[in-house]
Amino acid sequence: MLDTLSNRLQNVFRSLRGETRLSESVVDAALREIRLALLEADVNFKVVKAFVDRVRERAVGQDVLRSLSPAQQVVKIVRDELVALFGDMAGGLRPETGAPPRVVMLLGLQGSGKTTTAAKLGRWLIRQGRHPMLVSTDVRRPAAIQQLNVLGRQADLRVFDPPGEMDPVRRASLSITEARNLGFDTVIVDTAGRLHIDDELMHELTSIRDAVGPTDALYVADAMTGQDAIKSAGEFNRQIGVTGVVLTKLDGDARGGAALSVVAVVGVPIAFVGLGERLEDLEAFQADRLVSRLLGMGDVLSLIERAESAIDSEDAARMEQTMRSQDFTLEDFQAQLRTLKKMGPLEQVLGMIPGLGNLKQLGGAQPDEKEMARVEAIIGSMTTGERRNYKVIDGGRRKRIARGSGTSVEAVNRLLKQFMQMRKMLKTFGGMGGGTGTRKRMRQAMAMMKGRGLQA
Repeated sequence: MLDTLSNRLQNVFRSLRGETRLSESVVDAALREIRLALLEADVNFKVVKAFVDRVRERAVGQDVLRSLSPAQQVVKIVRDELVALFGDMAGGLRPETGAPPRVVMLLGLQGSGKTTTAAKLGRWLIRQGRHPMLVSTDVRRPAAIQQLNVLGRQADLRVFDPPGEMDPVRRASLSITEARNLGFDTVIVDTAGRLHIDDELMHELTSIRDAVGPTDALYVADAMTGQDAIKSAGEFNRQIGVTGVVLTKLDGDARGGAALSVVAVVGVPIAFVGLGERLEDLEAFQADRLVSRLLGMGDVLSLIERAESAIDSEDAARMEQTMRSQDFTLEDFQAQLRTLKKMGPLEQVLGMIPGLGNLKQLGGAQPDEKEMARVEAIIGSMTTGERRNYKVIDGGRRKRIARGSGTSVEAVNRLLKQFMQMRKMLKTFGGMGGGTGTRKRMRQAMAMMKGRGLQA
């Protein structure tokens, strides 16, 4: 996400570390690089100019120029100003007003990801304790209604689809009545899009808006379309009224400038960001967290939230007990790998750890999803008895496991050797007594275990 911009900014800050005092010429040189980095990332040029001017005004102040750590001061100023670009609005949905059901209307051009976002938003609402219902009003695009039905089944969400009703406004209105009758507290309305903005589309959206009175009108923008997404968002806001923006595909190869321009140019906050293809990969936007990742500072809070959502409390307690009893098996290791996969792509997870925002610095130790799959395949090719007691795995069994997993005997040997090292390490941690300190050491051991498991 925004990798190129992140790397450029971090290089600028590294160039300042050797400066014991900052002069205006050094600040100007750094700001030139920052300006180029932002422009190359497709940030709106007016936004870039205003941003650089604000940073210069603060960076050439006497407190910074005389500071004993001027580079840190500049980093702080840039961070503060980047956060300010996004405004002070919290992400997610607006505070609720009025009687249920709450109505969330998704707007956007064709192909921006509205239908997938509807299902992702439904999953997000479930995690907030809500009971959402989905409805599609896109009666023109082939299979649009069917696509929402399929995604609804995958996400365990109720999809309202009245047979034979092909009037968009009627479908939206009937969904509100259905939600009230069945006790659903939120209705997500997936609307039609076009490859361009036209009068027919806007008239249809206006009619749906007037019929259902949405609490939230979210414009779904593909981050890979850059400034075109911002222009379209501004037009939708002018004609329909947008309360927030959902930026999809921020995990892709987008230059990412749209994220830094949307608030300043359109005048509405970013509500959500899509960071992957899974239905769980939608996050309420929080500017400080995105900026921290952008500057290579990590995002520990988001990492903790992902871990909490992926790890069941009973499983965590059971794992802690297993580690304390010094009875850690390959079966337990397999469960930990599966838990790690639930947290999302490894590159995203590691990018949230402070100091690992720029994964290129890991060199040959960068995470490899395929290697993780091979480790799972090796363990999956073992019998239950072998997973519970690795000592019975002799030479003949290792050959069978290698054939069954499509790997080599050397790979099996390497995994078993590292697993034995983990057991030895966990035994050391487990024998240090109880209490909070031990639990902390166990968490550290589990983190080390996960990291080593990827190298098998």
